[in-house]
Amino acid sequence: METISQVDAEIFLWINGWVGTSSTFDRLVQWVVSDYLIPVVFSVVLLGLWFGWTDQSMRERHQRGVMLAGITVGIASTFVKISNVFYFRPRPFDSLDVELLFYPPTDSSFPANPVTVAVAMATGVWVVNKRIGTVMYIGAFVYGFSRVYAGVFYPLDVVGGAVIAILSTYLVYFILRRIEPVPTLCLRLVRFLCIA
Repeated sequence: METISQVDAEIFLWINGWVGTSSTFDRLVQWVVSDYLIPVVFSVVLLGLWFGWTDQSMRERHQRGVMLAGITVGIASTFVKISNVFYFRPRPFDSLDVELLFYPPTDSSFPANPVTVAVAMATGVWVVNKRIGTVMYIGAFVYGFSRVYAGVFYPLDVVGGAVIAILSTYLVYFILRRIEPVPTLCLRLVRFLCIA
């Protein structure tokens, strides 16, 4: 386990060591790494998928994907919180010489909660629309990389968050299929209330 941590730290230091090489790239990363850009863009995509289709079957498929993504964000975030109760990993800037391009968060580094949320959204969409889901995966990857580059996560923190998100999505997908009349009734109810 210690060897894995050492390799993780070495990869982190190599990635973070590029900070300062290009002020333009550093400014771009500071923009991407923020708590707002990717989460807001992904939320707007989910809203667009929820409301934006005239074809009824495509609209229902997308609404099921948005429902899957929303439930998964809650479940995956709960798994992250539970894991943080049992395991706290200090942030890279707590123990290494780091070029920090972001404010220093105080929660556990592992798993990367913001990446977990982004990947959960992307996976929920990917289940119903591969093209949009793939674009969201690319955005989630860029988000995770920027968090490592900016000095706030180790690479394995990002990978751990992504794995939790993907596994949570398929767990929720399986459960929703097993209780099938319930998701359909929920969609009918929100349509009746004119919010879908």
